[in-house]
Amino acid sequence: MQTDQKSDLLFVPVIDHVKNTAEAVDCTGSALMIMQDGGVVLEEYWGKQSKEEDAKKVQATTQFHIASVRKCYIGFAAAYAVHKGFIRSIDDLVTEYVPANEPELFEGVTIRHLLTHTHGLKKSGSEIQREFPAGERWAYRGIGIDTLTEVIENATGRSIAEILTEQVFSKLDFTETGWHAEMNGNLVDVIRDPDDISWYNDTSVSGNERNMYVSVRELAKWGELHLNKGRAAGEQLVPSDIIELATSVQSPKMLEADLPQNGFLWFVKDMPAKQTEIGDSVPEGSFQILGYTGVTLLVIPKYNLVAVRAFNSFGSPAGYDYLEDVRAFGDKVVGCILKGEQTGD
Repeated sequence: MQTDQKSDLLFVPVIDHVKNTAEAVDCTGSALMIMQDGGVVLEEYWGKQSKEEDAKKVQATTQFHIASVRKCYIGFAAAYAVHKGFIRSIDDLVTEYVPANEPELFEGVTIRHLLTHTHGLKKSGSEIQREFPAGERWAYRGIGIDTLTEVIENATGRSIAEILTEQVFSKLDFTETGWHAEMNGNLVDVIRDPDDISWYNDTSVSGNERNMYVSVRELAKWGELHLNKGRAAGEQLVPSDIIELATSVQSPKMLEADLPQNGFLWFVKDMPAKQTEIGDSVPEGSFQILGYTGVTLLVIPKYNLVAVRAFNSFGSPAGYDYLEDVRAFGDKVVGCILKGEQTGD
């Protein structure tokens, strides 16, 4: 897609940032898209989809493994379940929806705690353990996501993929978003350390696992749907209440102020917090989600803007701070917008 040359010049610092990140991580391809005021103002693709000699170039149809960015789709399914009354309240106890073999471990854990990473559970091998009392601290643990998907599936009788396909993907004609059991020519190879035990790619297509691949352009449109509170193509495709639930702060009130603030798994910019993945200069009301493949979706309502970056890497090489890097990404985007306002571009 051809974009305006002035926009390309305006966002040079963002382009340079993404290129520098691509050099810092072990990847073969990357991409960047920025949408503002309903249009694409920047769209760039670099490199190839794998290390194979005859690998395809990264292009508009390329689908990146989005890792933890998938969680905002699970968050949407949870908000849908609340909106429809399948879940009465996010302050309901998890054990009302998921039978627990060890109920004492889940004592006091609510759906709100699962959505905001404040449940206090962790998993060691196959054993679930209590790390801290629910609602008192924040910790990013996979057991919370696994439990939340069970809650949604049990409450609605449907899979995450079924909910998303019916409520969003079919309405927006998404063909480059989904969970894949097998590789195909449009999916990137994820470049990773073969000894990294944190990597796995399941074959489930129900939406409960990490094997979700999305093109940059459809990830941006997904972000734009949230920016526009469920409106797309001049229609209210999704009830605005679902989007409001998903993207507003839901973290327990007692939580320490410097801990991250979450909506329905989205990271939300509210009050200043030291432990956040969102850049300092990104304005209040923005929301973002990041995956360990470096894929990032940032939505800034103040500037009517969505920014997406993607790489086909996994993990953090020595000396690379991926949280600091993603904060810098948001700050670069905002810096370019502010410069454009000052110069009238």
